[in-house]
Amino acid sequence: MITELAVERVEFTCGHCWNRWSIDYDVLHYRDGEGHEWEYFSRDGVAVASPYVPEGAPPCPQCGRRWVGRLVARRPIPAPPGPADTPRQKITDEAGHRPDRHDAPLLGAADHAQPQQPEPPADPTSAVT
Repeated sequence: MITELAVERVEFTCGHCWNRWSIDYDVLHYRDGEGHEWEYFSRDGVAVASPYVPEGAPPCPQCGRRWVGRLVARRPIPAPPGPADTPRQKITDEAGHRPDRHDAPLLGAADHAQPQQPEPPADPTSAVT
């Protein structure tokens, strides 16, 4: 049973080149038939490992090294059916219901404003005397 759905914005800071970037992940919390809790991550509709563990850390876009992310924001998505007064609309024509959604462009996990990059420190060895 799904117990929670959310979008989590995860920020990464490369410890090698100090590049910062963020990615939005879809997160699904699930309780199996034995009562165990599971957490599933996906990015752009593709299942991925948790960005909070080394195995799931994406490569730095600048140098390719991998660094574990940190949560900076999240947006819970109410799981249906919700309370009786929750706004909803019954779909009576599945094939004809909002057909444009099938051809809508993918909202990418990195398609949002990225964190400001700090200015690199001045290199004291390049100063002219």
